[in-house]
Amino acid sequence: MSIEIYSIIGLVLIFLLATLRSVNMGAVAFLGAFLIGTFIYDESADDLFSGFPGDLFVVLVGVTLLFAIAKGNGTVDWLIHAGVRAVKGRIALIPWVMFLVTSLLTMVGAVVPGAVAIMAPIGLNFATRYRINPMLMGLLIINGASAGGFSPISIFGSITNGVVERSGLPGNPVLLWVSSFLFNALLSVVVFFLFGGKQLLRRRVTTDEEGGAPVDEPGGAGEPVGGGGGGGATTATRTSTQPVTQVTTLNAQRTVTLVGLVVLAVGALALEFDVGLLALSIATVICLLSPKETKTCFGEVAWPTVLLICGVVTYVGLMERVGTIEFLGDSVAGIGVPLLAAFVICLIGGAVSAFASTTGILGALIPLAVPFLQTGQVGAVGMIIALALSSSIVDSSPFSTSGALVVASTPQEHRDTMFRRLMIWGMSMIAVAPVVTCLIFVVPGWL
Repeated sequence: MSIEIYSIIGLVLIFLLATLRSVNMGAVAFLGAFLIGTFIYDESADDLFSGFPGDLFVVLVGVTLLFAIAKGNGTVDWLIHAGVRAVKGRIALIPWVMFLVTSLLTMVGAVVPGAVAIMAPIGLNFATRYRINPMLMGLLIINGASAGGFSPISIFGSITNGVVERSGLPGNPVLLWVSSFLFNALLSVVVFFLFGGKQLLRRRVTTDEEGGAPVDEPGGAGEPVGGGGGGGATTATRTSTQPVTQVTTLNAQRTVTLVGLVVLAVGALALEFDVGLLALSIATVICLLSPKETKTCFGEVAWPTVLLICGVVTYVGLMERVGTIEFLGDSVAGIGVPLLAAFVICLIGGAVSAFASTTGILGALIPLAVPFLQTGQVGAVGMIIALALSSSIVDSSPFSTSGALVVASTPQEHRDTMFRRLMIWGMSMIAVAPVVTCLIFVVPGWL
């Protein structure tokens, strides 16, 4: 058996053990790197630590700390309420507000599961209150997270662009971001009309001037909100089971946090500062200004995600050093049909990501495609975009973190139905996403 096979077996075991035993994949990856690197490849501790992604560690800690502060002081709530007010009560636009706000959160650095964890309970509450199909709301939140998730300062974008840069491949971070946003937006349009969006177009929400509580107005058909009889009702009817909504105002802390998010975006995109160092610096300044209010935010840093990504990337570094990456890439390239090889890589990315963490998959599969891409048989930029989208679109699977969060946020009486529908949708995306993305970004050969 070839020596490279040992690290491949180790990678398979890492995914299986982490999935079947519900253990953080990064922790299992560190275990695998230590055991296989020490006892099979005879690497020293310095060799093993050489694969640790210090730059990614700072990015993850910095941006998730800043996001935890924004969540804790109500800046996220203010953004949500501002978005709902901006649509002037049009119920059909509320799912799109959730799409845009979620994409904005991941766009400026929030991890995708973290953004979904915040938005899913809010979005599903809106869905219950205004009789919006929860499948529609849940998928638009997940798609929104993926849409912004590949910006140059986001987690997915940082992982993908970092691997591309370290591998010496041509990359286009802005095109990756724009392609992800447009693809997810178009997919969401399909979702909107598949899951009842057309029925929402004539419905509106007004605001109770005294209490600030949303009031559901009947649509143009003259039908009461409750859906019962009594046609011809023309006055607004308050939903009786929902509490009064408290509108979050913009205070000093939230203003400072918003300014910090703008500085992060401008500094990283326009001035090309290191996103991790800049985010950590902004978060630290906010903590110094409000030490009591931000004391608990350090505990809310996405440490499991940090462990996951750093562990997987460290193990992939071991695979690169022992020649496994080159071995696998040569095997894929040996298929003989470049487009088929590209499709197989995207299919693997989608299938594995549907049952595991997309962040971990991106860190593992993109390096596996590097030797194939270096042959020049397909465009590297287009292939990277297709692989990234194929691996992230399937986050709607209930076995993936984002899909599971949406299921958990659904009211108990609808949870089983939501699980089944998301499973059907997510499994279908495993096949659909690679086909569509390869047809758009790989087959034409324009990237």
